Amino acid sequence: MNEIILNIYLIINNGLVEEFRVVSYEMEGGDDRKIEFLKSHAKDDFSKAILFNAPSDENGRFMNYKKFHKLEKRGMHFQLFEEIFQRFGVAEHPLICVTPVVDGKIYSE
Repeated sequence: MNEIILNIYLIINNGLVEEFRVVSYEMEGGDDRKIEFLKSHAKDDFSKAILFNAPSDENGRFMNYKKFHKLEKRGMHFQLFEEIFQRFGVAEHPLICVTPVVDGKIYSE
């Protein structure tokens, strides 16, 4: 059965998460295979990724990466991607690969 999987990029500049970018695929197979596929395409996918706004507070200030990392450690970072998940129509527990892009440098394996 095919599943929609996502390469999600965190665009971090000066310690702030300023935007998200996303590329989707539809694949079948095991989760390990899908994750390896996403990781292997992370650098090439970035140039064709679709832009999404990152969260900001009522004053328009972006979240710092330390706060994002705390959410990630508790498994709560998925809430920040809700607009992305809706746009691509992913399953309830989507398979994603999150790649940080820090000050223009893509950090992928």
